[in-house]
Amino acid sequence: MTTDKAAAAPGAGGGEHDDDSLTELGYRPELKRTLGNFHTFAAGISYISILTGTFQLFYFGMAFGGPAYWWSWPMVFAGQLMVALCFCELAARYPVAGSVYNWSKKMGGPHVGWLGGWMMMTATMVTLSAVALAYQITLPRIDAGFQFVGDGSGENDAAANAVLLGSALILFSTLVNAFGVKLMARINSAGVFIELIAAVALIIFLAAHITRGPSSVLFDTAGKGAGEPLGYLGAFLTASLASAYVMYGFDTASSLGEESHNPSRNAPRAILRALIASFVIGGFILLFALLAVPDLQSDELATEGLQYVVLATLGATIGEIFLWCVVVAITVCVLAVHAAGIRLMFAMARDNNLPAGSVLARVSPRFRTPVVPAVVIGVVGVVILVININQPQIFSVITSIAIIMIYLAYLLVTLPMLIQRLRGRWHPKEGRFSLGRLGLPINILAVLWGAAMSLNLAWPRAEVYNATGDQHWYLRWGAFLFIGIVAVGGFAYYWFVQRHRTGVLAEHATRTAAEPTSPS
Repeated sequence: MTTDKAAAAPGAGGGEHDDDSLTELGYRPELKRTLGNFHTFAAGISYISILTGTFQLFYFGMAFGGPAYWWSWPMVFAGQLMVALCFCELAARYPVAGSVYNWSKKMGGPHVGWLGGWMMMTATMVTLSAVALAYQITLPRIDAGFQFVGDGSGENDAAANAVLLGSALILFSTLVNAFGVKLMARINSAGVFIELIAAVALIIFLAAHITRGPSSVLFDTAGKGAGEPLGYLGAFLTASLASAYVMYGFDTASSLGEESHNPSRNAPRAILRALIASFVIGGFILLFALLAVPDLQSDELATEGLQYVVLATLGATIGEIFLWCVVVAITVCVLAVHAAGIRLMFAMARDNNLPAGSVLARVSPRFRTPVVPAVVIGVVGVVILVININQPQIFSVITSIAIIMIYLAYLLVTLPMLIQRLRGRWHPKEGRFSLGRLGLPINILAVLWGAAMSLNLAWPRAEVYNATGDQHWYLRWGAFLFIGIVAVGGFAYYWFVQRHRTGVLAEHATRTAAEPTSPS
């Protein structure tokens, strides 16, 4: 593999050359370049958000796979690394807003691009709501005063309170993102710094309380999978969803490319650094939590998760300090997810690929950011949250499906890219990040991984899609039904209505010498 050595030279890959990829795609620069290396790295790592994901989903992995579910963490990392390496080549050449949309469009054509962008945008809005709900599993554990609705014992107390806390967080995210990328980046970078320090400190504290060796944990299946057709393998594949639900979103580092300095050089690095750092830190947190928890057979591991481990192992005072750091991580994760969604909506609207495209693509002259998408995504996020009040099971189904849609959107990039490679039409830009001869096998592995994990995520398991209450076939097959409706319904609208209007809007298009300059 090679990196962008040419871009490191004075005048290469920076300054006026930052906009070369925009010109190649037919866009003129509009967003303000204010982000540096750490900002783009922080955007990627805060979207993945190790503290948010591990604290939100540890219980799930333990419930279905026991301690040995830990092995799903390196498994998912290896698969996602193949995807990330493909993205790095694309980010080096096209570091633009709405990265997944623009990449799938360049690799597969406008129809594939629209479908990839549509799937990613829909999934991002659901993900925003899902992450905001994480406040509920942390704040009331710190102080009962955060349970504003009832005392938490009522049937819908927790769900209603989760909506209240989540809505407040989304409102905050909307305001911050609307006021410009610089403010968002400053808050996000500060939050990521706190999250990284807290994560390393948590690893050290847990390591100091280790009570058992790795062999007693990593091969302990806790009797899971008994009676299943595939035995423990079936249980492990279910438990692996806990890792698959966390390790994505690294493409956000490139989605901010139009607001970054020297993005063709920095974006690929940020993608890899975010994914690798998340893997290493998250892997140690999960492992040391299993080695340090007082009772490895405790039922609370499969119900209360890492929150229980931290409080039981480190005590109430230190444990609550770390839980506050988790709150910070959740906050910056929401900011990053929201920011990525805004860039994606802006990118599609700029191509007039969404209703009211000219409005959605309008850049605020004061804040130099698309304000309308920030508000639209925030409002939709709150509406999705409201579903959780009386229908938490349906919400959990939709949330799981949103993750599948992100994996499918990634697949709509890597598969067309593989076809382009096989036809000899894809060549990384000279002097920038390149996989060289490894490009083809890595691309093949990325496609196989994306297809296999998407199928695993969508498999009609009652434990995932119909865990409580009466059994309903439409919940059990919810992934196939919901994704089918979103994909087919959305594409039908595009095919019969929107595609006839598609094209870079005049106010966002590159002006050539042959084109008249419109009055400003």
